[in-house]
Amino acid sequence: MVRTPPLLTVTQLHASVAGHPILHGVDLVVRAGEIHVIMGPNGAGKSTFVHALMGHPSVSVTKGKALFRGSNLFDLSPDERAGTGLFLAFQYPREIAGVTLGSLLFSAYRALTPDQVVGKERMTPVKFRAHCEHKARELHMNSAFLERPVNVGFSGGEKKKAEILQLAVLRPTLALLDETDSGLDIDALKAISQGVQSLRGKRFSALLVTHYARILHHLKPDKVHIMIAGSIVESGGVALARRLEREGYARYGKKEESAVRMKL
Repeated sequence: MVRTPPLLTVTQLHASVAGHPILHGVDLVVRAGEIHVIMGPNGAGKSTFVHALMGHPSVSVTKGKALFRGSNLFDLSPDERAGTGLFLAFQYPREIAGVTLGSLLFSAYRALTPDQVVGKERMTPVKFRAHCEHKARELHMNSAFLERPVNVGFSGGEKKKAEILQLAVLRPTLALLDETDSGLDIDALKAISQGVQSLRGKRFSALLVTHYARILHHLKPDKVHIMIAGSIVESGGVALARRLEREGYARYGKKEESAVRMKL
C-alpha cells in the first residue's frame, strides 16, 4: 500500500519577532484528516509558529521549510497561502467596521478555487445564505450576526464563534486555530469544539494551539505536541495532555516565560 505524502511538513523552522529569536528548529508532520494540538506555557512560541505558517508580517522566518500540499509556504504571500487551503483563526479576532459577516463570508466563498468548493457546483447567493444560517444555528449563534459588521460589538465568545463559522462555511484544507478556546465559557467551548469536530474527514485537518487540556474533553486529537522555548520537546496522544493537566510544565524545567507581543 502506497502512503500518500503528508499534508504539511515543517522542517527545522527558525523564526524571530522584532529581532528576537522565538522558534528554534520546529519539526512537525500533519497528514490529511488529522487534528494536532500544540500545548505549552506562555512565551513558548506557539502563536509565533502558526503565524509564521500563515505569513504574518511581524514574524521573520530565518531558516527552515514548510511544505503544504507540495508547495513551500515561505515562497507564497499570505493571500496565496490562503488560496492553497490554509486558514487561520486568530486568538484576538479583529473588528472590520463597514463589512458585514455575511458579505465577508460570501466574498471569501466566491474566491475559493474550484477544487476547494465542497460539492459539485457553487451555491447560489440564496442557498449560500441559508447554508450560513444553518451553520450559525449549529454554533448556537443568532443568524442576525450575519448582518452585523465583523466582530464589531461582539463579545469574546461571539468573536470566536464567528471565526469557527467562517471555518465551517469555507471548509479549508488545514485550519490553524490560535488559542480559539481562550476566554470561553463552558457552553461556548462545547459549541466551538463540536463545530471543529463536525468537520473531521479526509478533506479537513487542523492544528490547534492551546494552553489548557479542557478543550480535549470535547475534541479528540490524533496527536498532542509540547512546545517549550521555541521547540517541540515531546509528542504523544491525549494522555500526554491529561498528564500536563496534573503536573504542568515543571518536568521540562521551564516556567512560563515573557513573550514578545505581536500586534495581531
